[in-house]
Amino acid sequence: MKRRKFSREFKVEAVKLVRERGVSVAQAGRDLDVHENVLRKWVKEFGSDPVQAFPGHGQMKPEQQEIERLRREVAKLKAERDILKKAAAFFAKEAT
Repeated sequence: MKRRKFSREFKVEAVKLVRERGVSVAQAGRDLDVHENVLRKWVKEFGSDPVQAFPGHGQMKPEQQEIERLRREVAKLKAERDILKKAAAFFAKEAT
């Protein structure tokens, strides 16, 4: 079974259905053919940060972008450190 993807607009409208029109999460889930837990998660995510909620595929929140950038930098620095350790060990062997 393939995982379904929903657009940001669909999610925002689903959240508005629950929050503004007063439809229960269970009823909205049945009407939209979305599991209630998924709809609850959307409502929670939208409630915490409406502007940056549901960034979409390939778009990350600024915090996530910074975390990814830092992870790449840490990986690069570890590789450089390992290379320098090996070089130091190699030259220490030659010196003796």
